[in-house]
Amino acid sequence: MGNGKDNKNGDYVLLRPDRRRDTRKPILVLRVTEARSNVFFGYAKNISRGGLFISTVNPRKVGEEFKIAFDSPVDGKQIICNSAVAWIRNYSPETKLEAGMGMRFLDLNEEERKTIDEWVKLKPKKR
Repeated sequence: MGNGKDNKNGDYVLLRPDRRRDTRKPILVLRVTEARSNVFFGYAKNISRGGLFISTVNPRKVGEEFKIAFDSPVDGKQIICNSAVAWIRNYSPETKLEAGMGMRFLDLNEEERKTIDEWVKLKPKKR
C-alpha cells in the first residue's frame, strides 16, 4: 500500500481525507450526464472545486476524458466541463463503500469554481 495503489489490481488511488486539497460537500443527489450525448452516468455523492465522485456500478477507465454536465443549486445554471477519471472503485460485497469513480475537473472557469465553492459552504436546510 505504500505506493497509494490498490494492492489487488492497481487501478485506483486510495484517497485519504487528509490528502484532499479542496473541501468537499456531501450532496444527496446530483444527476450527472455526458454533455455531448446526454447519457446518464450516475449520481454524484460529493463535490469540490477540483472534482466529484460519481456513484456508478460501471465506472469508466482511469484517465478517460469526457464532458460532464450538472446543475448548480446555487444559481440554477448548468455547469458543463471536461473531466477525467482520476480513480475508480469497483463493486465489492466485502466493503460498504459505493462503487464509482472520482472525477477531476479539467477546465472550469473561475466563475464556475466560485459557484462550487459557494455550494460547498452552504449549510444544509433543516427539515
